[in-house]
Amino acid sequence: MPRQLGDLEDAVMTRVWQWNRPVTVREVLEDLQRERSIAYTTVMTVMDNLHQKGWVRREVDGRAYRYTAVSTRAAYSAALMNEAWSRSDNPAAALVAFFGMMSAEQREALEDAVRMVSPNPAGTAPGTPAETAPGNPAEPPAGTTGDDAPADGATPESGR
Repeated sequence: MPRQLGDLEDAVMTRVWQWNRPVTVREVLEDLQRERSIAYTTVMTVMDNLHQKGWVRREVDGRAYRYTAVSTRAAYSAALMNEAWSRSDNPAAALVAFFGMMSAEQREALEDAVRMVSPNPAGTAPGTPAETAPGNPAEPPAGTTGDDAPADGATPESGR
């Protein structure tokens, strides 16, 4: 499980993730210097540490290295949330408390994410109930054969 990044590690990784391309110490340094006074050797050490910890991979480019993120910020955030949740002695209560802290935008994003990972029962469109009554399968929509093909035999390839 990942350990939370330190402040400077996070500032460096934020740039690596945002730029989404191989970056040099010099590029990161110049961007960081817009916010704070920092030495080249400090950034170089942080990036080397991130490499040793497995957060970035690096390739030689002339006399310098180019660093690339190993995973995404989303994967990092998910791993941190999973680790925190798994440490709870009452995971359900922890989720309820977490949901209670969410803004309306965050709850909407959560609902979208749940829809994306929820299995879609065969023969139902997203957002459609899987069955109409216990033991009574849903009828296919009018004008279809039940296998998502139009009843008249038209296909996207046929242009009808």
